[in-house]
Amino acid sequence: MPKYIAQSLTIGGQSFNGLLDPSLADANGNITIGAIISRVLIVLIPIAGVILLFVLIWGGYDFMMSQGNAEKVKSAQAKITAGLIGFILLILSFFIVRLIAKIFGLDNTGLF
Repeated sequence: MPKYIAQSLTIGGQSFNGLLDPSLADANGNITIGAIISRVLIVLIPIAGVILLFVLIWGGYDFMMSQGNAEKVKSAQAKITAGLIGFILLILSFFIVRLIAKIFGLDNTGLF
């Protein structure tokens, strides 16, 4: 594998590896799509969790500041409901991806 694709960075003795890190390669030296997807999901799932937290905080804030206004309460409840549905979808998507990886033998990357 060409070294210009490796994407490795060392800061203060701590090493950070990119999507195409050679340690993700299989026995033939090829980086599989499963390894790349696994690496991307490690970044995306926590980001989605942080966004979810902000949506729930925003909905809670709107609910507290609604002052009994029915329209504002309804809007805040919709935000909280959307946040909870997003949380359920986030958890389900994580487990579905793990299940698919297990079924198709893509879980050998050690990232899950």
